[in-house]
Amino acid sequence: MKVLVYGASENPERYAYKAADLLLKYKHEIVLVGHRDGNLFGYPIHKQKQFEPVDTVTLYVGPKNQEGLLDYLKVLKPKRVIFNPGTENPTLEEELEALGIQVEEACTLVLLHTGQF
Repeated sequence: MKVLVYGASENPERYAYKAADLLLKYKHEIVLVGHRDGNLFGYPIHKQKQFEPVDTVTLYVGPKNQEGLLDYLKVLKPKRVIFNPGTENPTLEEELEALGIQVEEACTLVLLHTGQF
């Protein structure tokens, strides 16, 4: 499964970093998007750009940093968007559901550890 980590960071204290690490350990392909270019586990961190289709987007940015995200997700067309704790945005969630994109308020780390990802 290809997973886009939105809010990726090179900081090992950030949950996006921990999620990328765990996704790789569970053999998922990752794509990293962050506010700064960088590199994480040999994968480049890009600013927003178009990628080939992804199955899931897991969000690690709060609602105040989600401006323009709907348009980006419309182009990306993921099957599912996971709103991790602190990223919940009822308006964006409703708009995604109206587009037929599955929305889940959950913790990616917990989903992976419990086999529910």
